[in-house]
Amino acid sequence: MTEKIRRFLRERQPETPCLVVDLDAVADSYLQLTGLFPEAQVFYAVKANPASEVIQRLNTLGSGFDVASPGEIDLCLGQGASAARMSYGNTIKKERDIAYAYERGVKLYAFDSESELEKIKRAAPGARVFCRVLVDCGGAEWPLSRKFGCSPEMAADLLRRARDYGLDPYGVAFHVGSQQTDLKQWDAAVGLAARVFTVLREANIDLRMVNVGGGFPARYRSEIPTLKRYAGAVTRAMTKHFGNNLPQVVIEPGRSMVGDAGIIQSEVVLISTKDYGEDKRWVYLDVGKFSGLAETMDEAIKYRIRTPHDGGETGPVVIAGPTCDSADILYEKTEYQLPRALKAGDKVEVLSTGAYTSSYSSVGFNGFAPLRTYCI
Repeated sequence: MTEKIRRFLRERQPETPCLVVDLDAVADSYLQLTGLFPEAQVFYAVKANPASEVIQRLNTLGSGFDVASPGEIDLCLGQGASAARMSYGNTIKKERDIAYAYERGVKLYAFDSESELEKIKRAAPGARVFCRVLVDCGGAEWPLSRKFGCSPEMAADLLRRARDYGLDPYGVAFHVGSQQTDLKQWDAAVGLAARVFTVLREANIDLRMVNVGGGFPARYRSEIPTLKRYAGAVTRAMTKHFGNNLPQVVIEPGRSMVGDAGIIQSEVVLISTKDYGEDKRWVYLDVGKFSGLAETMDEAIKYRIRTPHDGGETGPVVIAGPTCDSADILYEKTEYQLPRALKAGDKVEVLSTGAYTSSYSSVGFNGFAPLRTYCI
């Protein structure tokens, strides 16, 4: 937690649950990332935290934006971002949404199937396109499914077809999984991208861009390498597989940009046990899966929790949200120890929650308001 957030919580005492984001910390993350990737083009993944204040601050710093819908396009345009610095990175788009983006000046589009490519051909003639390939997500705490991407062989065929359609076959994209902890994954993924480049060069198509996606981490409970080591891993992979003929590198940070810049303050609603003499307590917070902590699904993302009684005797707990839904349990299998002095009414902080919390918050499920966000 930054001193700025600590002061805000002390002076404002906002109603809980709420998310507080330090915009200076977001800016610091952006500047650190661009310092480590000086040749890369940054497209911030808007879905990680779509607060208008975050978009505005990143736009003033020169960031591009990875958008997934007309709503995100309008959000970025409304904060002064140029359509020329947007990448329509969703591979599943309605044709009318592609046309909407094209009319507003977006010229860069992702795809991973023939049907999607045909929609882009009709709705965005002459646009630059890049194909997303499937890669291994081993080592990611929030791994991605096969929903996005295609095989490298199919990608090569589709990029050839893009040229035939009058589109500009621009490059290849991949994503090694969110909160990726295995630095070797970029080497394998860049190797697949390089194979597509080689195949298309033989067809007289010169791709110019590799989009290495996101995957750079925030600080949760597990130890993670430094961002400098991630930058080194990506740079070594690009040099190994492309030599001196390096293409444009695009990165799409989301979690690493805003995750550590925010905290959720929550209130303990209830502490109970399920039987006499049982040592494991159930700690119910006023924030849960449906009000921002969706990434606790399958207990994938393990947040750090700070309480006013830290340093005292602790005991094992199950941590759950406030709703009348049995799925609203945050941590039951993962071992969490919280102070025995913790009681209903205490305020606790869920740390590094600036990413994928407010954007996942439901609209009024069970009558609970969506997660309030304060950008300071």
